[in-house]
Amino acid sequence: MNFLKYFLVLCLFLTQLFSSELKTNEEIPAIVSVNWLKTNYNNPNLVIVDLRDKEEYLKGHIKNAVNIPGLKSLFDEKFMMPKLDFLRNLMSNAGIDSTSKVVAYDNGDFIWAARFYWILETLGHDEVGLLKVAYGPLIEKEFTISNDEYKPKKKEFIPRVDNEKIQTKLSTLLAIGKKTIIDGRKRSHYEGKESLAKRFGHIPTAKNYACTQNYQVTENGNAMKDLDQLKEVYKDVSKDKEIILYCDGGAEAALNYIVLQELGYNVSVYDGSWLEWGNDKEVPIENPSK
Repeated sequence: MNFLKYFLVLCLFLTQLFSSELKTNEEIPAIVSVNWLKTNYNNPNLVIVDLRDKEEYLKGHIKNAVNIPGLKSLFDEKFMMPKLDFLRNLMSNAGIDSTSKVVAYDNGDFIWAARFYWILETLGHDEVGLLKVAYGPLIEKEFTISNDEYKPKKKEFIPRVDNEKIQTKLSTLLAIGKKTIIDGRKRSHYEGKESLAKRFGHIPTAKNYACTQNYQVTENGNAMKDLDQLKEVYKDVSKDKEIILYCDGGAEAALNYIVLQELGYNVSVYDGSWLEWGNDKEVPIENPSK
């Protein structure tokens, strides 16, 4: 009888150990639930990245989350993707290498974490997920919160650029009428009533899907909508054509990128977006407000 008990306990232990190993090696979901993060929190390969400004980060963040302020770190002076050497050092200093599973979160705009996600995938690292809930009451309830700046052990990040995930002004120009183009800005910008560039309007043939449609505001912190809801948002977008996404500076488009890719669309981001296109008088625009 004692042998039988010992055998059952041993089987239970081995089952739990094997199950834990599976969780450690499983692919990270594109949109990460709070439960997934709690389950995998102690994975030695997990890197949590907080994309809020440092001031907000120091007021409280998930313990062991490294701070990479989105606006200051993920754009160059022309609001384009920073140079490769800068990004390699940024990721290395954040403790990210080829074995890392990376979870990104921000203040609830989701665009900073999404921009980070898209850049990481463009650099060849697919093991990255966007936390479904932004920093707020739910995060503070479910995780240990720290006010100290976390300094991870530096690792060696090696970029392997995937050119299919990034578009240029020329490739976007050539795509007009051939590929689907989606504008992720708010409606007033798309319609030409407001603009952060010299010109007003949108890229010809572009359809407007504001990135704010991807999430909802809640008392516990802004949260991404469920995939069934998101599928309804994009139900009229055909999967028969490649899709080029843009916005003002490549962050809002990145949020659409995560969602559409997860829904099975073939997507890429025009990094220069409207700040480049709208300031170049040589490329065509459509301005519905005129």
